[in-house]
Amino acid sequence: MAKQISQQTFDEVVHENMLEFDMDAEEAVNDAVQQFESQGVNLSIIVKDLTLYATDGDGSPQEHPVIAAIKSLSSVLENSELCATNSIDYLIIIQKECDIDLARRCLAGSNGAYPVLLQLMTSAQENIEILKCVLTSFCALVNGQPDLINTEGIDLLISLLKRYKDDPETLSLIVRAIRLNCVKHESNRQAFIQQDLIISLTDSLKKHKSEPSLIKEICIGLRALTQDDDIRVPFGKAHDNAKTIVTEGDALRAILQICEEHENNISVLAELFLTLACLAVRNEFCKETMDRGGVKLIMKAFNGGIKDKGIVRQALIVLKALAGNDEVKVEIAKLGGIELKYACMALRNLVTRNQENSTAILALGAESLINDALGRHKGVEDEAKAVLRDLGCKVDLKELWKGTGQKLAYD
Repeated sequence: MAKQISQQTFDEVVHENMLEFDMDAEEAVNDAVQQFESQGVNLSIIVKDLTLYATDGDGSPQEHPVIAAIKSLSSVLENSELCATNSIDYLIIIQKECDIDLARRCLAGSNGAYPVLLQLMTSAQENIEILKCVLTSFCALVNGQPDLINTEGIDLLISLLKRYKDDPETLSLIVRAIRLNCVKHESNRQAFIQQDLIISLTDSLKKHKSEPSLIKEICIGLRALTQDDDIRVPFGKAHDNAKTIVTEGDALRAILQICEEHENNISVLAELFLTLACLAVRNEFCKETMDRGGVKLIMKAFNGGIKDKGIVRQALIVLKALAGNDEVKVEIAKLGGIELKYACMALRNLVTRNQENSTAILALGAESLINDALGRHKGVEDEAKAVLRDLGCKVDLKELWKGTGQKLAYD
């Protein structure tokens, strides 16, 4: 495992280079980076911004903006002066700094940002303006740092989720905050789920069908619960969570209904399709999706958005997941889901014994289309190369096996 150092240690070396060796900021930072990397130190979570190593008028090093904002916000809270203007200004600084990279988020986390934001979030439950700013900064802070949250934070987020269930904008921020604390953290996931997170999310999904932004945020949140991405645990409960989302949250019906209402909104459909794919973990779930018209709906979106690679990709992902059920396979075939391979075979058959058809087929642009399909879909490689060969086009045919010219040896 690579060695780690604190931001303070790195800063001290940089300032030492500047004071004792008369280096400018760039030279000092580069030298410090070289020193630590040669010792096998991982500097991925160290802030190396040159502007931070300029000095004040008295020659003392400047304080990192995110640390200064945390201290100022803490002072406001200690003095019991919940000044909206000052609080929001400091929150914006914290959010902007944390949004830059993980190094700044780690710096904020190691300098007490979490307890300060949690305290302000608790105090601002009645002040929606400040609450939304706190949630935005909180999301920026915990992105990639789910270890920061504690039981108090989990309880507060669940409380806010239930309290603001009728406010789509605030609810979206709360769902995002919960989701970021669940990514790659199995114990956090289970802690949230034990407080009925799944039911709260699916109820909100059904209630706010006309809110595209919230729908997408809830879908991403539900998918986060179906991942087994925490390497610190031997196994997670991704399958159990997906089952609970379907059986207790009735998510399949809700998602398919929303798909119908947003059939012209490609970005919403893409998120819904990905969520369906994550929930299709059992044979009966795939069958239920088909019985509710899900396969027809997905194929309709696929054909209607054939020029949009985003919706095509998501549609193919969910079709692949649903095809785990044999009945769904048949339904997909009936609806034209396997035509690409057979289109190549049909073109080949048209020219195999009737070469005069080649000219007409090539005039329609078949060669470029087939090469495009060949480049994108390895599953049609044999059929695509066969039709290119029979059309007289250039094709790269590979000899898969060559004889050695030697007799087989028998024991």
